[in-house]
Amino acid sequence: MAATDNAHEWVSFEDAKEERTWLVDVTFLTSRWNCIFGKGCKGILEEDASDLVQGCCSYGAHFSDEADIERVSVAARKLRSEEWQFRADGLRDGFIEVVDGATKTRLHHDACIFLNRPGFAGDPGCAFHIAARRQGVPHLKLQPEVCWQVPVRREDLVDELGHVTSTITQWDRRHWGEAGEDFHWWCSEAPEAFEGPEPVYVSLAPELTELMGKRNFAEVRRYLDERLAAGVLLPHPVVRSKKLPA
Repeated sequence: MAATDNAHEWVSFEDAKEERTWLVDVTFLTSRWNCIFGKGCKGILEEDASDLVQGCCSYGAHFSDEADIERVSVAARKLRSEEWQFRADGLRDGFIEVVDGATKTRLHHDACIFLNRPGFAGDPGCAFHIAARRQGVPHLKLQPEVCWQVPVRREDLVDELGHVTSTITQWDRRHWGEAGEDFHWWCSEAPEAFEGPEPVYVSLAPELTELMGKRNFAEVRRYLDERLAAGVLLPHPVVRSKKLPA
């Protein structure tokens, strides 16, 4: 494989209010990646787990900080029984656990306790997604942060002068550490996940706004709108390798 086979195009710009540079993955944000949970997702176990319909929920969600824990705890207690399959278990025995020093959502029957399984009278999938639709709010207001961020990743690096460089890109296997290498399948490298109706920066606009702030995301969106209109973009490596529609 040539070094350029995995090439991405990037754009950087300075934050208008902070000592921060934004480095944005143009190739991923203009790709047609979309979540295919329940529609071809093979999960993140060590073998094809399509039949389990667990998506990336097999190991539970690690919380980012105390505020994340508190927000999810409040949202969980407001879930209805028709939205959360394991509500009785979760409220009785708890829905948070600490494993190897990390605080995360508890596993129940070998997956996240908030994951409704196939056959549930409500809907399979994340209970918070279902509740968000009922409440008319973005699911990111209820879910653990890592759940709504994946597969978009923000990484902040601070230099010796205190200047921050914030990178917005895709979440790859390597970002999960050694465990990522054991995944049988990962969506940001799967051709079947790059056939969505809209570019990522449109379909995931609420998530990107939360990660970047309204002003900064508006700048990125204007730039990407112009690039798409001009029709000169580097297709995503998965699209290039499989010759999918750009």
